[in-house]
Amino acid sequence: MESSKYDIIVIGAGSGGLGVSLFMAKVGLKVLLVDKSDKHIGGDCLNYGCVPSKALIHASRLVHQAQAGIAFGIYADGKPDLEKVMHYIYEKQEHIRKHENADYLRREGIDVVLGMAKFVDKDAITVRGIVYKARRIILATGSRPTKLSVPGVERVNCIDNEHLFTASELAGRMLVVGGGPIGVEMGQAMNRLGLQVTIVQSGPQLLAKEEPEIVEILHKRLIDEGMDIRLNTEVKSFEGPYEANLVNRQGKTCRINFDSVFVAAGRHFELENLDLDRAGIEVQNGKIIVNRYLQTSNNRIFTCGDIAGFMQFSHAAEQHTRLLLNNLFSPLKRKLNNDHMSWVTFSDPEVATFGLQLSELKKRKIKYQRLEISFEDDDRAVVDDYQYGKLILYLSPGGLLRKQRILGGTMIAPQAGELVQELLLANSLKLDIDAIFNKIYPYPVASRVNQMIIVNEKEKMLKGKLNGVLRGLFRFLNR
Repeated sequence: MESSKYDIIVIGAGSGGLGVSLFMAKVGLKVLLVDKSDKHIGGDCLNYGCVPSKALIHASRLVHQAQAGIAFGIYADGKPDLEKVMHYIYEKQEHIRKHENADYLRREGIDVVLGMAKFVDKDAITVRGIVYKARRIILATGSRPTKLSVPGVERVNCIDNEHLFTASELAGRMLVVGGGPIGVEMGQAMNRLGLQVTIVQSGPQLLAKEEPEIVEILHKRLIDEGMDIRLNTEVKSFEGPYEANLVNRQGKTCRINFDSVFVAAGRHFELENLDLDRAGIEVQNGKIIVNRYLQTSNNRIFTCGDIAGFMQFSHAAEQHTRLLLNNLFSPLKRKLNNDHMSWVTFSDPEVATFGLQLSELKKRKIKYQRLEISFEDDDRAVVDDYQYGKLILYLSPGGLLRKQRILGGTMIAPQAGELVQELLLANSLKLDIDAIFNKIYPYPVASRVNQMIIVNEKEKMLKGKLNGVLRGLFRFLNR
């Protein structure tokens, strides 16, 4: 039996899929939303990613702060109760799930079908034997954690972000495979909750996409908290359920014992069950071929979120949602532009990055000026004890009559993700740095450091001819 035709079908109810569906329904269009099950609604962010991970980080930070009270004569007794931590995470997920479930979405005017979707034609899918057609179809099926494929892995109970928050027993020693944002965030959190954590990273630094000197600060902080970090190292094999052989870049091997393995070794797309070929959707190297309009080789079908193959963030899915809605309703089409994208690694301290980074500036042969400031003499950093912080900015070249704009930057500090927001706004709106230079900051807010780095740059202009010009102006005007 074939259903009536829809205006739009959205496959996947994560951040992007929900955004598109809810807007379309509010407009009054006929919308079908498909996901595997009611519990999958909310996508990776609600179920396995942003929400539970940040709840875990919050709990671990409270434990860490309680232990830090020793410096002021306050002693916290007892060990963290991981069962209570996991219950806290579940409570926060369920609070958000009140607005991210099939019944709620149906009340919002969306038809919701639960089950596996497969393409049967260029404008049609089937779910549980029923065919649904639409004018346009949005693929928002997300990504999945990559499994380890090393000898002996079948002997080990590996967990990833899809299983960490429901794990019944976590104690003793945890081996974290992968030193990207997920590995660093979850590794530090579990270390603070009482596990002995070792991170194995195949590359020369943690957080491979970040500035080396920024990562070096974070690396030292993690070591100071008691974490074991092995760079340029991979898991060669597992000798049993609790032993692994590691090998470094020089070929030296060693054996490490563990009680659990957390895998954070990247993400991949599960495309096999979608029958994409029936819809004329081309795939290359395990990725859907997508243009800058997020359009597949079938011009009726678009992608949104991780599956698009660009940046894998929940807020990237939100960006895709805005782009798709513009292009589906407007004759003036917009292309995806990630020049002002930002991201945060929610470690402690946080690493926040935005705009164009050094490698991209060099690749495009864009002229830039690099500014850097340590938080060593920042008054708020002094009293709050984070003088290790650092901010790096890339500016367009400046001069006496030439406006300077922020091209990109990165910061490491507690709450860095919040502190860089005005810099990101200036970057997005292409504001002159004078907008920050002339701003009046309440003393001593932490974001004053954003102004200080620009003040330092302005002071350099006082040297040379400008200095003499200003002296002459003062003496002439104050005769």
